[in-house]
Amino acid sequence: MASLHVRNVDDTIVARLKERAKVHGRSVEAEHREILKDALRWERAPEVDLEDWKRRARAFRESLKGRYHTPSEILIRESRDER
Repeated sequence: MASLHVRNVDDTIVARLKERAKVHGRSVEAEHREILKDALRWERAPEVDLEDWKRRARAFRESLKGRYHTPSEILIRESRDER
């Protein structure tokens, strides 16, 4: 496992980190790891099957064929005028 050293952390942040670690019954280092894990949990992009995505997009476009579509600039103008 790698190590991470963080420099120039504001004293109030360190104090809050210590307090949070105490509340959760962890060391400051363990709390720091948990915060990093939580912050990055949703960062990873889901695996995308490009061919499946293209197939779905084609099917969606096909389902809309023959339908009238209001241009977006008209919808935006109508929305603004309602305010």
